[in-house]
Amino acid sequence: MFVKVCGLRTEPDVDTAVEAGADAIGFVFAESPRRIDADTARRLAARVPDGILTVGVFRDQPLDDVRDLVEATGVRSVQLHGHEDLGYFDAVRAFLPTGRTLIRAASVRDEAPPHGERGEDVLLLDAPVPGAGETWDLTGNRLPGPDVRWLLAGGLTPANVGAAIRAARPWGVDVSSGIEASRGVKDPALIRAFLAAARAEA
Repeated sequence: MFVKVCGLRTEPDVDTAVEAGADAIGFVFAESPRRIDADTARRLAARVPDGILTVGVFRDQPLDDVRDLVEATGVRSVQLHGHEDLGYFDAVRAFLPTGRTLIRAASVRDEAPPHGERGEDVLLLDAPVPGAGETWDLTGNRLPGPDVRWLLAGGLTPANVGAAIRAARPWGVDVSSGIEASRGVKDPALIRAFLAAARAEA
């Protein structure tokens, strides 16, 4: 079970996620209470071992800004979480260094989009209102199978991630608000508890 821990803003949070066994750590560059600047992201990304994916999260931002932040911070993956079209994805793919990962995040309202529709390596499926910490119907949507590289997100917590994994059978999960003591402030104990609960379903 691939686990991405997103919206990290401090060195202790990054260290906790690494020690707890996260596969990916996300830094938010889009407008959000969890947003960080390039200098902070570069410093935090430098603490992450090579085997763990560092992800820059963007939403409807100018391509030049995305390219500049990727170059400045050294993140190994780009996650696009807005209304970016196929041309935008193609442009990002063109400037990403070889071996970098491209993630498409989509809010599921009716039917989940197919994996790879915009050339993404990983598809992230989120609640209709992304970042709100809300759960969504995992039974009324046609979801990809576990053999497809897709992440389940939206309202996941240490208490419900196990049941969500059993219901949706994702390749991996993504968490942000569900491991916070308050909006934008991570709780180390919740980070550890979430990783343990998700891995128990592997």
